[in-house]
Amino acid sequence: MNKLVIAGLVFIAAFTLAQAQGVGPVEPTAGSWKTWVIGSGKEFRLPPPPDSAATRAEIAQLEALAKERDAAAQDLIRYWDSGSPGYRWNELAVQQALKSGVVANRAARMLALLNVAIYDATVAAWDSKYAYRRARPMMLQPMLRTAIPTPSSPAYPSEHAVAAGAASVVLAYLFPGDAAVFQAKAEQAGRSRLLAGTDYPSDVTAGLELGRKVAAKVIERARIDGSDARWTGSVPTEKGKWNGQNPVEPLGGTWKTWVLASPSQFRPGPPPAYDSEQMAKDLAELKEFRRTNLTNLTASYWEYYGGRASFEFYTNLLGQKLFEYRLDANPPRAARAYALASVAYYDIFAACWDAKYAYWQIRPFQLDPTLTTVFPTPNHPSYPAAHASIGGAMETVLGYLFPPDAAQFGKIADDESWSRLWAGIHFRSDIEAGRALGRKVAGAVVEWAERDGSR
Repeated sequence: MNKLVIAGLVFIAAFTLAQAQGVGPVEPTAGSWKTWVIGSGKEFRLPPPPDSAATRAEIAQLEALAKERDAAAQDLIRYWDSGSPGYRWNELAVQQALKSGVVANRAARMLALLNVAIYDATVAAWDSKYAYRRARPMMLQPMLRTAIPTPSSPAYPSEHAVAAGAASVVLAYLFPGDAAVFQAKAEQAGRSRLLAGTDYPSDVTAGLELGRKVAAKVIERARIDGSDARWTGSVPTEKGKWNGQNPVEPLGGTWKTWVLASPSQFRPGPPPAYDSEQMAKDLAELKEFRRTNLTNLTASYWEYYGGRASFEFYTNLLGQKLFEYRLDANPPRAARAYALASVAYYDIFAACWDAKYAYWQIRPFQLDPTLTTVFPTPNHPSYPAAHASIGGAMETVLGYLFPPDAAQFGKIADDESWSRLWAGIHFRSDIEAGRALGRKVAGAVVEWAERDGSR
């Protein structure tokens, strides 16, 4: 009998035992899930893994590496084994964006590119995993000491290496000055699996290569998404319009979207005219609102976590939920959650910015200079409110991913949305339009997810 067939039978027997103990194979059909950029997972199927003789030689390498597990090696293993394969890469991306002072629109683009690359690469990896069903090292050599539990999925290719290859290339594209840093991180991620004894060297090599190939496809799309266009327009001069200088990302509403046909697909109707009865009512509400320490504290919290660093808040929240639901042990599900949330986050920015610069709605302090605010008003038009747009989108997509926590996400969106009125920087009409827009955009993402083959 062919030695690869024997290895496959060993794999099946091992997983039969695992299932009897209550642990089944991880998402065996994930290799056929719908992808974002590549045609399919099968399109990127790898050549067969090494034969049994080469596999025995690789096991010998792992046995030698097991003897090198000093404190530094254990730290490396623990670091990269925390969370799903994409967890650390999202963490690193957020830290890089904060350090670099990237505005939220561009951070949204960063996260979408990163997580689409990791997701598509993971789907491709799962296609190869279950096409070849390579047994994990410990299944063929039970005496091999592993530093962590062996994952309940085939070995080839390494899912951590796949994520590392994809993420490192995307981040190097976005932050070319730190390309060498990300490359080194990818090599560390791969080595951690060898030191742990859960993956063969050829699994890691193939995984890194596969991730990089998928990332190249994502970057091809990124180069033509319109984010490098230069604004040559001008700020409106007519009465009742926003009248600041150097508006933030005025072309952000023209960038290519992932799910929406265009950023204007759900554009809300016009805001109230500056001299209308509705606007007078909205302005009076702001001037009459009685601020408290709590409303000021909430407004200040969301000024940071809902605006300049909303990407940090929602990345952390999603990571927490993946841990709570034990999806950190399910790489395809975790990658799917990161991708859906990131795509919704990016598309709502594009949709919100489309409307902002379609209407150039005046800000409250511009309409009435006597109005005081809790902090300076962001430098872009008022309608619709970005915080409410983000809140509406994220409550919808996270509620879809984690239905038992829908009320929690709704409460977060409430605070995020209304904190802008409490701060005096948005009219009620801005907030209501933004929240509705966010829900519509994320609803489109959820519709996409319902047809991705993962159910």
